[in-house]
Amino acid sequence: MAGAIFIPVFYFHFVVSFLNLIGKYKRVIYGGYGLALGFLLLDFTPYFVRSVEPELFFPFWPKPGVFYHPFLFMFFSFVVYGWYLLLKTLAKEKEKIRKQQIKYFLLGTGIGFICGSTNYFLWYGIPIPPYLNALVSIYVVLTGFAIIKYHLFEIRVILTEILVGVMGILLLIFSFLLPGGYRIFAMGVFLVFFVFAYYLVKATHEESKRREEAERLAREAERLAQVKDQFLLSIQHHLRTPLTPIRGYSSMILEGSYNQEQIKEKILAIKKSADTLHNLMESLLDIQALRVGKSVLNLKECQLADLVKEVIEEQKPQAEQKGLILEFEKEELPEIQLDRKRIKEVIWNLIDNAIKYTNKPKSTIKVKLKKVQREEKEFALLSVTDQGLGMNKEEIEDFLKGKLFERGEEAKKLYGPGRGIGLAIALEFVKAHGGNIWVTSEPGRGARFEFTLPIAS
Repeated sequence: MAGAIFIPVFYFHFVVSFLNLIGKYKRVIYGGYGLALGFLLLDFTPYFVRSVEPELFFPFWPKPGVFYHPFLFMFFSFVVYGWYLLLKTLAKEKEKIRKQQIKYFLLGTGIGFICGSTNYFLWYGIPIPPYLNALVSIYVVLTGFAIIKYHLFEIRVILTEILVGVMGILLLIFSFLLPGGYRIFAMGVFLVFFVFAYYLVKATHEESKRREEAERLAREAERLAQVKDQFLLSIQHHLRTPLTPIRGYSSMILEGSYNQEQIKEKILAIKKSADTLHNLMESLLDIQALRVGKSVLNLKECQLADLVKEVIEEQKPQAEQKGLILEFEKEELPEIQLDRKRIKEVIWNLIDNAIKYTNKPKSTIKVKLKKVQREEKEFALLSVTDQGLGMNKEEIEDFLKGKLFERGEEAKKLYGPGRGIGLAIALEFVKAHGGNIWVTSEPGRGARFEFTLPIAS
């Protein structure tokens, strides 16, 4: 039983190492090894294996002693909790290769432990033969497949550890087989080998980590290159759209294609496109300046409720045109240090989006302003709640990452001209003020955007 006693702790140790949770479960691992060592010492007494008796068609089968029952409890506790951690990580994991690694490892160890545990029935006189032991080999097959196809383990590290382990065991056994003085010499060789093996395995692990880090950096560089290409494609589209009427109308004016009244009309169209282009470039420059830590804020004492009222009054015609109701509820708040222009833009974008993407007549868009306490500090909390399209998890993640030119497919269908930049602006401007912004939403069930701004003491 000596080998089996350490299996559950070894398994749990590997699981938390694989999931990068060693720091969190270090005490549990040490406690597990301590328990296993205690059971190992009891393994040589009748308190662990009471006797060996015939069972079914087996002439010899062990019977449990009094301490065997807590060992089984420990065994299945470590195994089942290891499965729980793997399943929990699998549910949250987004990287495809990592998900496949966890799936195969979970499936393989699940089959291995469940089939192997059929040994325990006969220990307690339950007449169920351990036929499922034959299926334990599936665990080896699935783990091997995961190693080869999904790089579950670093094969070079494994081979080094196996080679060192086998050589160490052979040296130790050989030293006990030698007589007298030779035994002392062999033990000295074993100790030297042990030190050498330790540094060899350590160096192999460090090399493996460096290679993994290099691969991670290469993947990150590739991802950033794709992001850059996508950004250039998007910015090209958003620049070309307003430039097309500017070039077209100006050329036709110079050619004399319009009369005086038409010229005035086309110049107004050119100005509108130029303003759109100017606002886009100004927004992009502001976002970039904030992201690199270059402040563009003009902070002054301001009443946030007044800004909200201004935006609501300006947005009312658009809301009424769609048959929507704008509702504002507020608490009395002191004046706040903020950049009036930027925070007004944040509020405008949130309410404007709520109106654009709410397509149910007589729906109410609720705007609430109140004071909240967070970590012994006071904040103003503004929320904008609509009954519109809502957002899925991927769209929410894109928003929280500050992605530019990203809009959901349903949003594009309902409102085509959007730039996909308003929420990124809101995110950066709120963060620059020392606040936070988030969204609660489900597809088809509306959205509630909320942001906080610190109230100066």
